[in-house]
Amino acid sequence: MAGADIDVFVREVRFNGDGLVAVVAVDDKRGDVLMMAWMNEEAVRRTLQSGDVHYWSRSRGTLWRKGETSGQTQTLKSMAIDCDGDTLLVRVEQKGVACHTGRRTCFYREWREGKLVITHEVEVAPDTLYGKK
Repeated sequence: MAGADIDVFVREVRFNGDGLVAVVAVDDKRGDVLMMAWMNEEAVRRTLQSGDVHYWSRSRGTLWRKGETSGQTQTLKSMAIDCDGDTLLVRVEQKGVACHTGRRTCFYREWREGKLVITHEVEVAPDTLYGKK
């Protein structure tokens, strides 16, 4: 995406008081909701420029490219803005698992028939993704 086009897109985003916007990542082929994270303006711009999905880590206070530590990358297929401009939807090609717990999705716990059910098992041990802590 060209710089001027990126500027037009970014102007439509309503960042919150902390300069962040909520982002929902969906697997482009399967339609699975993979994760929810945050982007600041730089993360939005880098994602649109490079095609590698970048997020803002609130806990670390830094920009990060998905998969830079784990190798479990996300390649941008599309980015959409909701009607209020305060949430983004990124459709991605997910390489490996999306969740730091080693599961395909961060949404692996569901309330079903009056109880909490684990819907996705660990596919990759977190120690394998991030090293032992």
